Amino acid sequence: MAAILRTGVALASLVAWAATGAVAQESDNRVAVETAWSVFVDGDPQECWAVSAPAETVNTRDGQPVTVRRGDILLFATYRDGQGDVAEISFTGGYPFRDGSTVDVQIGDTEFQLFVDGNWAWSASPEDDARLLEAMRRGREAVLTGVSSRGTQTRDTFNLFGFTAATEEAQRRCN
Repeated sequence: MAAILRTGVALASLVAWAATGAVAQESDNRVAVETAWSVFVDGDPQECWAVSAPAETVNTRDGQPVTVRRGDILLFATYRDGQGDVAEISFTGGYPFRDGSTVDVQIGDTEFQLFVDGNWAWSASPEDDARLLEAMRRGREAVLTGVSSRGTQTRDTFNLFGFTAATEEAQRRCN
């Protein structure tokens, strides 16, 4: 619940932005591209985020690959004007997550959990965000595994090449 409250007004702008599929399009508020990661700035107070779509997606049901329709699948690191050095890490899987489930995040040998609410998942606290941010900056890829409300298991692999540069740019723009 704390993670949901920390999102404040950012959720509305992120949902609206994600719904446009802006990762694949040019945008007026897109200020930088760092390999697979793009940096956007928007709002007043200002929000700055690095965002990427997955390099690979695998959907399974009962252990068998299935074809499913999903909305935008995006991993975010969001900074807010004047709120410090730690980004809020969030993920939207393009579907409603199963109630009471979590999204597992694997970066190298390190595991994390994101807590879900509807189509979104966040870490539990700013301290968890800091640990996840550091792991993402050191890692090569992040694998996020979730379960949809229909029972489909999804495994989304994000390339972390360029993540550090993108998050540093987003942080610089919001400090």
